[in-house]
Amino acid sequence: MRLVRESWAEEPEAASHNGVELARQALQVAGDDPSILANAAFVLANFGEDIGAMMTLIDRALTITPSFSRGWFLSGVLRLWAGQHDLAIKHAETALRLSPCERMGTPLSLIGEACFFKHEFDEAASKLLVSIQENPGYPHSYRVLAACYVHMGRLDEARAVIARLRDITPHLVASAAQLRSPADRELFLSGFRVAAGDAM
Repeated sequence: MRLVRESWAEEPEAASHNGVELARQALQVAGDDPSILANAAFVLANFGEDIGAMMTLIDRALTITPSFSRGWFLSGVLRLWAGQHDLAIKHAETALRLSPCERMGTPLSLIGEACFFKHEFDEAASKLLVSIQENPGYPHSYRVLAACYVHMGRLDEARAVIARLRDITPHLVASAAQLRSPADRELFLSGFRVAAGDAM
């Protein structure tokens, strides 16, 4: 999944197919293992499987192990993709509360992205900046922050973020296919296209 999302796969279509098949195989042997249930649901949702069914799988994982921090985080990601922004924030905050000593960057990126889709751009930028500080190698935080700055009218800062993104990945173009809400996709892509300019 990461190979496809970050444009690292030499054959993206084959890698996507392989990711889906491996996730389905994992589910066949998962039993009640919450980690397998949550990770497989995450991968399958990313590749376009029914988002409601995948959220149900993660809910099952959290029923089995309510203290499963990563499960709460992945649940938040799927809620974000489904357009349930407030629930995404709540689940990311639960993940942070359950595992406060783990790296905070990615859950904070999720919270920042949810705030972005709620048009709370100041709060989004604040969370995304801390996320980048905590986890500077995670490209998606830069992409969302750049789009956020564009919608705030801060074009120079948006382009500076894109320049920093170039330092960690040659692949600026971001997919928004996992976002089920057309409004969310348009908000992100319209900002990102302006920030990236001719690089798109």
